[in-house]
Amino acid sequence: MKWYEREIKDVEEITRSHFSNGLTDEEASKRLKQFGYNKLDEGETVSAFFLFIAQFKDFMVIVLLVATLISGLLGEYIDAITIMLIILLNGILGFIQERKAEKSLAALKELSAPQMTVLRAGEWIKVPSSEVVVGDIVKFTSGDRVGADIRIIESKGLRIEESALTGESVPVQKTEAVLSGEDLSIGDQENMAFMGTMVTQGSGIGVIVATGMKTEMGKIAHLLQSAETMITPLQHKLEQLGKILIMVALFLTALVVLIGVYQGHDAYIMFLAGVSLAVAAIPEGLPAIVTVALALGVQRMIKRKAIVRKLPAVETLGCASVICSDKTGTLTQNKMTVTNLWSGGNTWEVSGTGYTPNGDFYTNGKKVSLHLEKSLQQLLTFGALCNNAKIISNDVKEGIFGKSKAEYSIDGDPTEGALIVSAAKAGISRQDLQSDYILVEEFPFESTRKMMSVIVERKKDGKRFVVTKGAPDVLLSRSSQILWEDRLQPLSPQRESAVISSIENLASQALRTIAIAFKEINRDANISSEASVENNLTFIGLQGMIDPPRPEVKASILECSEAGIKTIMITGDHIITAQAIAKQLNILPIHGKIMDGNTLAKMSVSDLEAVVDDIYVYARVSPEHKLKIVKALQAKGHIVAMTGDGVNDAPAIKAANIGVAMGITGTDVAKEASSLVLSDDNFATIKAAIKEGRNIYDNIRKFIRYMLASNVGEILVMLFAMMLGMPLPLVAIQILWINLVTDGLPAMALGLDQAESDVMRRNPRHPQESVFARGLAWKIVSRGFMIGVVTLIAFWLTLSQHPDDLMRAQSVAFATLVMAQLIHVFDCRSEHSVFHRNPFQNIYLVLAVLSSTALMLVVMYFPPLQPVFHTVGLNLREWLLVLGMASIPTIALAGFHIFKRS
Repeated sequence: MKWYEREIKDVEEITRSHFSNGLTDEEASKRLKQFGYNKLDEGETVSAFFLFIAQFKDFMVIVLLVATLISGLLGEYIDAITIMLIILLNGILGFIQERKAEKSLAALKELSAPQMTVLRAGEWIKVPSSEVVVGDIVKFTSGDRVGADIRIIESKGLRIEESALTGESVPVQKTEAVLSGEDLSIGDQENMAFMGTMVTQGSGIGVIVATGMKTEMGKIAHLLQSAETMITPLQHKLEQLGKILIMVALFLTALVVLIGVYQGHDAYIMFLAGVSLAVAAIPEGLPAIVTVALALGVQRMIKRKAIVRKLPAVETLGCASVICSDKTGTLTQNKMTVTNLWSGGNTWEVSGTGYTPNGDFYTNGKKVSLHLEKSLQQLLTFGALCNNAKIISNDVKEGIFGKSKAEYSIDGDPTEGALIVSAAKAGISRQDLQSDYILVEEFPFESTRKMMSVIVERKKDGKRFVVTKGAPDVLLSRSSQILWEDRLQPLSPQRESAVISSIENLASQALRTIAIAFKEINRDANISSEASVENNLTFIGLQGMIDPPRPEVKASILECSEAGIKTIMITGDHIITAQAIAKQLNILPIHGKIMDGNTLAKMSVSDLEAVVDDIYVYARVSPEHKLKIVKALQAKGHIVAMTGDGVNDAPAIKAANIGVAMGITGTDVAKEASSLVLSDDNFATIKAAIKEGRNIYDNIRKFIRYMLASNVGEILVMLFAMMLGMPLPLVAIQILWINLVTDGLPAMALGLDQAESDVMRRNPRHPQESVFARGLAWKIVSRGFMIGVVTLIAFWLTLSQHPDDLMRAQSVAFATLVMAQLIHVFDCRSEHSVFHRNPFQNIYLVLAVLSSTALMLVVMYFPPLQPVFHTVGLNLREWLLVLGMASIPTIALAGFHIFKRS
């Protein structure tokens, strides 16, 4: 179908759409079931079965399976079946871990999926792009990603960048006009918007004509099906480390086998023990557990309103040294509130915060009667008339059984919302004004004019008024009269001076000032353009407003400061306003400097680099300046988090180490450039994400420490026994069971550990820091060495007392090694010592340790399993030996650490 050749009415008929009301929900659901979701095929995914089979493809597992098969053929059926079951359980555990990681990443992808604004049953609503259907009427504006193929039916200065399809980066001017021509290329179809392209300017409305694989993007989808696997730098490092550890483990295992055979042990038994030791000692599950830990951390971040789009950002968060934050909506509430009014030499204060239309008016601390204040009434009335915002009231229930209370929001511009609310506090409602006045003409706000005007007609007498609001200095220059002492009087130099003084006074309080002016006009007056009406105005007065800081932000900034993270405020507001908010939030220290956009524009990146560490606030800054700030900070070695919401913010967001987009106000362009999306647009959420990022990295270090120390202990106990000419302290099946019960659940539980109390009192870690930094390598080797030694001592002592009972000595070694590892896991929770944290704080770890202990006791005390695992039940004296020896690696080294610190 050549949609570009079709008349708009034909498109409506062919798609069975309704341009005025859109599709009904029922019709949309019907089409969704009929034609499917608006998604591109993602190529073949690995099925659950093949993912499970992949768990047994490891070389050492295959060797063990072959050895087990040989064992079965030689008549050792019980050993063979048990080893097979253990391998199966290990495979199931690995499968669950990988499946959980996959599902978490899929859920993450869904959360960051774009939405479209769709007309359904006469109302504009937001729906996920995947749920739109052919015939849906959609609207799009600057910053939106087009989610389907659309025939444009209305456009206003619409430009779309189509490089994803055409390779041409210059945005294309779009139109709704019918086009002619044989087989026009995508780039020439100027009345079409295609899936995957970006709106860079203007706005438009269109009807969806193709979805999913039937779109132009769908036709080339096979080029997109090489799904990018998200892998973090840490995962990459651990994969490289894993290869080195495999070689070391194989060398040491081979050494154990060779020495054992040389010492006279049975070659087959030594081979089976050696292969089992290799399977247990090689940390093949490390990358998978890291993925799970990252995925679990991402889920926790989502609960804290931070949606991670790119997994490597989780690691980078822990390195962040600077947060560059927008002021409006992130540091502040984005609820402009009028607090001060001025008209004709009089000033009033307004009580109440936010959008709640309740408040009182005071002058010199005394409440005023509004019906006596005519100039005040006129200031508020005309402020509400020259306005397109609406107050929306929603009933919100407090708790399950709580009463409902009204919660107010604004539909429209926040500044206009503040004017509507200030009028509502005086009992002047928009509904009443709409019944008293008819809107004749509107001249929207433009940044070049710095004002907005409406022409209204009063119903009761037919009089027409021009009502204008805008920048005070501009309106003052357009005014010839002023409302002074409730009378129209000439705007004399003295009165003009009084207005300027009031503007400066309000600005010094960090208030944004909006001026209101009006004039009466004849019904036959020329109103063809703004230039014809925005002159000879009567200046009514000023409304001073402020966007108050979010209450939780001040504490978050302090916490970031204690964590060695500098907070920089970036705003388009004036320096006075920026300075006032920065001081309220303790962003600006005594020595801190403020830089304005004009100064910044004249500087090169290298010039800015020389002073960037002293600047805490950037005022009157445009989005284009943000990229320069990011580059200067990065040149000084900082890891930068940069927030943004607009199209122009995207380059800075992408260049930052951690690009942060706003979930509520952010455009699709900004979100796609980001690695982190704040679903509540709140600075405190960035702080929470950094804290969670640090904790995730700490937890990864914890289970690396635990797993490798355990593996070192397992290898050394066997190696030392062979070197000393002792019998085998552990048989193959015991080694495999230890690997199963100690490596799985406790390691996973460490990934769920809470943050340490000082996690936000440390300086950011260097991005190049090794995972083994800060003494981790020493802790792994020293604890592993001690675990191996105490296990061997317990084995030797028991064997000395019962020289004819090797199985008892092996049972003691088995129990000592398991308990040493399970006690050691609590030591891994802290960077300091086991005594530094409450052992019962992580309930998942407590349950994991109890489960592992139970699994150990089952094979030692359940009679049918004793011959299978070559174990016997131990007496009280032997248990005291086991627990005493098992405690030494953790308690002794922790005590040494405390002694050294004192």
